[in-house]
Amino acid sequence: MDILGIETSCDETAASVVRRHPDGSGEILSDVVLSQLDLHSDFGGVVPELAARSHVSTLDRLVIQALEESSVPLADVDAVAVTSGPGLIGGLMVGLMTAKAIAMAAGKPFIGINHLEGHALTARLTDNVAFPYLLLLVSGGHTQIVLVKGVGEYERWGTTIDDALGEAFDKTAKLLGLGYPGGPAVEQAALAGEPKHFRLPVPMRRDPRLDFSFSGLKTAVRQMAEEQAPLSQQTIADLCLAFQTSVTSSIDDRIAMALDRFNERFGTESKPALVVAGGVAANKAIRATLENRASKAGFRFIAPPLNLCTDNAVMIAWAGAERLAAGLPADELSLAPRSRWPLDQTATAVIGHGKRGAKA
Repeated sequence: MDILGIETSCDETAASVVRRHPDGSGEILSDVVLSQLDLHSDFGGVVPELAARSHVSTLDRLVIQALEESSVPLADVDAVAVTSGPGLIGGLMVGLMTAKAIAMAAGKPFIGINHLEGHALTARLTDNVAFPYLLLLVSGGHTQIVLVKGVGEYERWGTTIDDALGEAFDKTAKLLGLGYPGGPAVEQAALAGEPKHFRLPVPMRRDPRLDFSFSGLKTAVRQMAEEQAPLSQQTIADLCLAFQTSVTSSIDDRIAMALDRFNERFGTESKPALVVAGGVAANKAIRATLENRASKAGFRFIAPPLNLCTDNAVMIAWAGAERLAAGLPADELSLAPRSRWPLDQTATAVIGHGKRGAKA
């Protein structure tokens, strides 16, 4: 089963061809990604209109390149899968319209993929992870703990009540005068930090819910920065380290409780998996914390390669293949983009302290 995947939900334009073998294993035949980082860096964040225009001007070329590199002609592709949400609505429209046109012209099934499902299922492509498993999804727009029971079967156990973790990294970096994207900038600066100089609170520690909160931590960094102004490079490094330490401590606390819940529900006879996915999964300190916690709890720790943690079309093509293999139907060409699309359709919205209010 060869699937063409297209991803345009934010600031990466991507196309890929992925093959799913009859035994359930996967093979990446092509993986083409064009980052828009240079386009948005001067603005300190993604500008939706610029992102959509860039997708329009480059996507056709990338799809052609992905097909050529895979050596699979369009006539032999089994389906076209595309991100249809959640994400920036302009970018989603570009990808959806392109995928619909290709599917209609070539007479291929069309599959609209939840971007979060792409992240959730990547570990099955890279490490052949069996269901059920526990997923920590950490990205610029989402921070969630999810029980992955099967293709299309998800239980959200925890989510952020305000800022997503990637958003908190970006805002902290901007506050301290560092570059965009904020995650790599804060992580790099933290390498030179003194561990005992500053101490920040650990959000939600021991809270019986499995939710996250990073808005208050961001405020604490701002208050410390104002007290220390003007900031030296060493002070910036110390604040970055304190922020990263607080984040990893919070994640460790939340995940420890989630692993205990998983064991209570499924037992410990077979070694289950803790999977981390999303762009923030590239942070080495977070990975090390999760790996240590998983080992203590008797879990396998799975972190896909860094290029498959950030937005890519491989995960979209693979999710399409998984859905077809599970017997789920293809979509109608009338499918509309969705700026918000929770993995767990039954989960109630969490009301946090941020301006955006209800969190899916």
